[in-house]
Amino acid sequence: MFRLRGPGLEFDITVGVPGEFNVYNALAAISTCLLLGVGPDAVSLALENIRVKGRLEFVPALPHFTLLIDYAHNAVSLENLLNTLRSYQPARLICLFGCGGNRARRRRFEMGEISGRLADFTILTEDNPRDEDPEEIIKDIEQGIKPTEGKYVKIHDRREAIRYMIETAQPGDIAVLAGKGHEQYQEIRGTKYHMDEREIVADVLKSLNR
Repeated sequence: MFRLRGPGLEFDITVGVPGEFNVYNALAAISTCLLLGVGPDAVSLALENIRVKGRLEFVPALPHFTLLIDYAHNAVSLENLLNTLRSYQPARLICLFGCGGNRARRRRFEMGEISGRLADFTILTEDNPRDEDPEEIIKDIEQGIKPTEGKYVKIHDRREAIRYMIETAQPGDIAVLAGKGHEQYQEIRGTKYHMDEREIVADVLKSLNR
């Protein structure tokens, strides 16, 4: 929440998605709305209830930790994401991610370094391997994470990686599933297979009788 003050204008704003950068996005939206004659009450209501699928999206899981889904799939977006979540001072910050195949290898090294440096624990897994060997992709990520001495584990199957994250989460943790975001598929050897991380989380919770 923040208070907006201007000439003849003062009201509170709550933004429905976390992160300081979303405050700046909200300010731009507020300015536009006010110029178009939209009243403060309507602006406040809209911003409080705004949600963007796959962008810092809260996913109901277990009450003792916070689980989010985000589309961060390159170095810049992953660094912004983890810095944002770190500002909430979690007991641990856990990052689960992989890297896409048929894309620049440098991205893998960079993302590994960033997660190793900013997260307390990293779970390396598959994203969209496309035409590449998933093991080789993860090895590239490891080259970035190892020099940081950040703690990590490798679990190739993304479903099993998510299960592991949920089962090992501790009170006060913030855990993020990074890279897939709004996508509802996994691409392997030219075929897209259905994969929705929200459904996977629900299935894990059901199997745990939670």
